[in-house]
Amino acid sequence: MSGRETGRQPKYQRIAAELRAAVEAGRYGPGDRLPGENDLMAEHGVARMTARQALGVLQAEGIAEARKGAGVFVRDFRPIRRRGIERLARARWAEGRSIWSTDIGDRELVVDSVEVTEESAPAAVAAVLGLGEDTNVCARRRRFVLDGKPVLLSTSYLPAGLVAGTAITRPETGPGGTYARLAELGHGPVRFREEVRSRMPGVEEAERLALSAGVPVVLIARTAFDAEGRAVEVNEMVLDSSAYVLEYDFEA
Repeated sequence: MSGRETGRQPKYQRIAAELRAAVEAGRYGPGDRLPGENDLMAEHGVARMTARQALGVLQAEGIAEARKGAGVFVRDFRPIRRRGIERLARARWAEGRSIWSTDIGDRELVVDSVEVTEESAPAAVAAVLGLGEDTNVCARRRRFVLDGKPVLLSTSYLPAGLVAGTAITRPETGPGGTYARLAELGHGPVRFREEVRSRMPGVEEAERLALSAGVPVVLIARTAFDAEGRAVEVNEMVLDSSAYVLEYDFEA
């Protein structure tokens, strides 16, 4: 039987919807193995490709993950609720707390890759920071891993002349992170701007985030401004879209 049917939902999508409903109803819990291709072929009378497409839909949605030689399993991972406004409150980083503490509670977060360099500013970043073409920036590249799963790639750009000789140029920035160190320099952020969009990942991004085929990434570009309105940091982030809920809570 073909996975494409004229005038109605394709068979593979209907099978995927049934499996999704079963997961949502609790018939399959986190870590449980879903019916395999042979099971779906026998139960629904479909070709192997149709069964494979149905399982692929759940993987692309981040509901399930394939384990080589074992099958497809319900993903055992709680999405991160990224509280976009609360996490950047001055009271948090000024007291030496990580802005991540709002998002993850007592879950285990590891920054397993930190690279700090001084380099020429990308043209778009230089324009936002108000830097000349030949002006260097301090670039901080990090990968964040939560509960053993890579969830975020982050590159922060700061004017090299502004942060020279500070902990910002070292892998460990100390309590409160980069924003607390900027405050010590008299350039603590008082306003932020975040731009959010989505696209499919590049090959390197997919590898570093261990993404399943078909899973897009969310791009967040955050600019931090000091009290004089100067842009002091541009942070370009690449998020595993299946790992996040983006929450913005503000007064009317």
